Amino acid sequence: MTISGVALLAICTLLGGLLGDLLGVALGVKANVGGVGIAMMFLIAVRLWLVRHGLLSRGLNTGVEFWGSFYIPIVVAMAAQQNVVAAAKGGPIVVIAGAGAVAVCFAMVAMIGRLSGRIETMDEIEAREAIEANVPHFKSGRVG
Repeated sequence: MTISGVALLAICTLLGGLLGDLLGVALGVKANVGGVGIAMMFLIAVRLWLVRHGLLSRGLNTGVEFWGSFYIPIVVAMAAQQNVVAAAKGGPIVVIAGAGAVAVCFAMVAMIGRLSGRIETMDEIEAREAIEANVPHFKSGRVG
């Protein structure tokens, strides 16, 4: 039932909004801090739990996937509500924090890429599987 997926998303959204508001109060900010992100993490966790226990029906999955596909537009719309100009007028620390966050993300991507080692390409995987299955591999020029 698709409506169950929508209901599950609504529950996750309400819980995420509540925790985002509480986090904002704890940080002394008069705004929801990360409510949509928290809601999406709840949704992912609940979906994984349902899959592991064999309770994720096709309709429930359809409802979750449908609304889950709206994640990026929702985050962009919520970010558009923030007053970026007023924050930037608050001082250079906002720009420094933003540049620092981007730099850390770039560094983490590079580090994960180096630590993960070499990854086979699809051509290499297909060639290896063809050799293992003793299937002719046309790129090598040999048949049989």
